[in-house]
Amino acid sequence: MVRAGAHPCAYLFATSARPATLSANAKTRCTSAHTSDSPFAEHMLKPERDHKHACCMRARVRRVASVLLLICCVASLSPNALAQRPRRPTQPRAQVPRTVPGETILRIVRAEDERRWDMSDLGALFADKNPLVRRRAALAAGRIGDEGAVAPLIELLQKDRDSGVRMMAAFALGEIESAQAADALIEVVRASSYPEVHARAIEALGKIAAALPPTEEARRQLIGQVILSALTIERKQAMPTAGGVADLGVELLGLTAVLRARPTGASKVVALYLSSVDPRVRADAANTLARLRAKDGTEQLRKMLTDANAVVRANAARALGAAEDKTAVDDLIKQATNDEDLRVRISAARALAALREPRAAEPLVKRGEALLVAYRAAKAANTTHPAELNELLEIAAALGRVGANTSDERALNLLRAVRAGESWSAPEAEVAFARIAPTQYLHEAPFKNLFLRAAEQKLAWQSVSAVAQGLGELANVKSEQAGNSALTVQADAQLALRALLNDPATPALAVPDTLNAIAAYKPTDLAPTLRAQLKAQDVIVRATAAALLGDLPPDSDTTRALAAALPLALHDAMNDAALAILDALAKEKNDEALAAIKTTLDAQDYLIRRRAATLLADAHIAGANEARSQTVATRNRPADYQRALARMGKRVLAVVTTDKGAFTIELLPDDAPLTVDNFVELARRGFFNNIAFHRVVPNFVIQGGDPRGDGNGGPGYQIRCEINEVFYERGAVGMALSGKDTGGSQWFVTHSPQPHLDGGYTVFGRVTQGMEVVDRIARGDRILSINITETKGR
Repeated sequence: MVRAGAHPCAYLFATSARPATLSANAKTRCTSAHTSDSPFAEHMLKPERDHKHACCMRARVRRVASVLLLICCVASLSPNALAQRPRRPTQPRAQVPRTVPGETILRIVRAEDERRWDMSDLGALFADKNPLVRRRAALAAGRIGDEGAVAPLIELLQKDRDSGVRMMAAFALGEIESAQAADALIEVVRASSYPEVHARAIEALGKIAAALPPTEEARRQLIGQVILSALTIERKQAMPTAGGVADLGVELLGLTAVLRARPTGASKVVALYLSSVDPRVRADAANTLARLRAKDGTEQLRKMLTDANAVVRANAARALGAAEDKTAVDDLIKQATNDEDLRVRISAARALAALREPRAAEPLVKRGEALLVAYRAAKAANTTHPAELNELLEIAAALGRVGANTSDERALNLLRAVRAGESWSAPEAEVAFARIAPTQYLHEAPFKNLFLRAAEQKLAWQSVSAVAQGLGELANVKSEQAGNSALTVQADAQLALRALLNDPATPALAVPDTLNAIAAYKPTDLAPTLRAQLKAQDVIVRATAAALLGDLPPDSDTTRALAAALPLALHDAMNDAALAILDALAKEKNDEALAAIKTTLDAQDYLIRRRAATLLADAHIAGANEARSQTVATRNRPADYQRALARMGKRVLAVVTTDKGAFTIELLPDDAPLTVDNFVELARRGFFNNIAFHRVVPNFVIQGGDPRGDGNGGPGYQIRCEINEVFYERGAVGMALSGKDTGGSQWFVTHSPQPHLDGGYTVFGRVTQGMEVVDRIARGDRILSINITETKGR
């Protein structure tokens, strides 16, 4: 059986090859999606070949043939063709082993961890008699991401007798994101009679389409049309069924594939699913429309604001805001101020912010004032971070949009109270105040004078950072908004920012936001100011300076400064500065920059080698792919692998005690053994004790595990992603990333389903008790301890 709380697709995808591990329970990619909260994935490029002209001609022929094949496949996806596809929920199976032998799973996991694809080793397992071995080896190939695995995976997809293996082959091809697999996957969408294989093929096509470069826009659109055709047929088949759903897996994974592929005409097809009888389908359809910023389906979305399901209501509100539907303002105000579910109120407030409707200001302020009473009462009872803070900050952010340049005194009084209550450490309130009353901002506390010396005012780094963000927002003030005072306001703000940057007492953790704020004004001396910061002691300061230099026009002085900063960065415990410097050097587009990048092809850090190889391949430098194909020198010893794999089949619980109470995570060692082992070992060392949840985004995630506290810290090493089929439901626990294979100690818990994260971030647990505690956690609340228990069986 699939456990309670599982993703609906789990009922369709559970087979003898994967009995219960598909049950569910935030890519953000955590937080910024290839959006701000979207998944990251490296697109592996082919090596440059000799005989360039002849090769280019052959490549053109192959592309034309491929496009023609795609067109034929799309044409073949007629309603009649797909409607006649037979539906078989299961496949008759012969008696096969029920487990993967211990020595074999060890072999597979080590290859995964080392990012080592070898046709004679891992590839040989594709021919194993045990379908569970073939399935697990296919997953490993997808996680490794080597394009050399594409052809053998296609063979599994097309020829393996076990539908579970074929399903995993499709999933793995989606993880590799190679366009070479598109034609085979399209054929599966056209012809497969097994729903689970069909659904995973659609999902894979969405990932492949999203990874295509802009030069392949026509191909992306063709793949997108295949996805839309499949969804159109599924909807037509659903209409006459008793349950109103033809194939839940296809519908849910197809909706997510659409938001990744973004084909022309997608919103009209997606809008058909807003009337589904299944609340999860309605919610996911609204989520897709919101992320597409589509304007279709708004009438139905307005009706969905009163849906019995809170997630449906919340996603409908988001979609209406993204659609800029002004006719929904009154309904959104009602939901933002009166809905019983916090997630709905949050989403409605964000939608009102997107609409920038001035008449929403008064009811939002009124709601904020009511929350402020409860907030102050909690503060008086010695609650450092009241739960009401989450909603208050969302209202503050919304007021900054709907009340911009109004100098609304009632809104400003609310913001003054929040700013003082949080000791000016909430950037949402700082930015909102600067937007509503830009000319007043510098005359309010904590600005005792323009020079804002952090030491004299005893401001924590969080406060300096938040104030810097408020000052940076003043760069957006226009003369028509602030009159003749605009230039004066901006000049004063820049003086304050320079004072912060030049003050040796300014905490290093606040310097990155200070640099970003200065850059917003585009001063004439920005480049030398940033080059000076390449010598800073703090690795994130140097990373920020490099990233900002990369946004400026190429300059020989900048090239030299970046090249000089690279050797120091290669010796940092964290690789952030090295990676940012490499990216900035690539934008310099000169021989000196390329020479500097080449020096890192043999770097000890796998992520640095991979980034350098990718950048050089993009610049058509021969031999770069050889460096990229090098394996990872992992930290894991044989004993570490044995310990991690010994937990498979066990019930492993983590009780997380926080300032707000305790919640329990059921860890998933079968799905992510090395990620679970990393988390367990860190917890048993006391690593997480007294670390704050530095990021709380209501109706999205809480995120913690960063010893720095600014979202950039970790344990001093990275672990490889273990992307799996577990879905990001409410209460899912995932590893936060800044790119593929960059996890370490930061993890997050989702407040609500987040389908755009599926297949982008490792899910390694789910909250089974105490979600009400998770919902109350605010930014700054601490993890007091994490206690791990392991018992046999489940």
